[in-house]
Amino acid sequence: MKNVMSLGQFDFENAERMASVASEAARHVGSRGWVLATAESCTGGLIASTLTNIDGSSAWFHGGVVAYSNELKCGLLGVDPATIAEHGAVSEATVLEMARGALRLPGMPAERGAAIAVSGIAGPTGGTREKPVGTVWIAWAWPGGERAEKFLFRGSRASVKMQSVNGALFGLATFAV
Repeated sequence: MKNVMSLGQFDFENAERMASVASEAARHVGSRGWVLATAESCTGGLIASTLTNIDGSSAWFHGGVVAYSNELKCGLLGVDPATIAEHGAVSEATVLEMARGALRLPGMPAERGAAIAVSGIAGPTGGTREKPVGTVWIAWAWPGGERAEKFLFRGSRASVKMQSVNGALFGLATFAV
């Protein structure tokens, strides 16, 4: 199992930084001519909402799916039920399949598609010893690559969601090259 992601002193909870991180992610996607889709579980559409707050986002943001239930992860995004049964909804394997599913959404360009997928335990209930509250897996897929990272965020449910959005957008601008 991978170690929990560490991005140094990056402040994932600072709401003021969210717009800056989102703008950087938008520049990253737009400058490469990519079209972005999201597949969100624990963030409930907050990544898509944050991105669509950016003027001109329709030029590079295709849309997203809030797949909160495992049935939607499988039915809309094509996650194999066996993946969830074996690894759980909050896992590297599941978010990678979610990201791949977002790339296959209707209208996504095959050669220019990029995706963010997130699944986690925002709390305050639902955590286990192996996957405590605040455990979030985020995946990124882009032309020619994909990556998934595990995060362990702290704080309230709203804080975990905000940190997840910032982590997802920061990762898009940092990892998808």
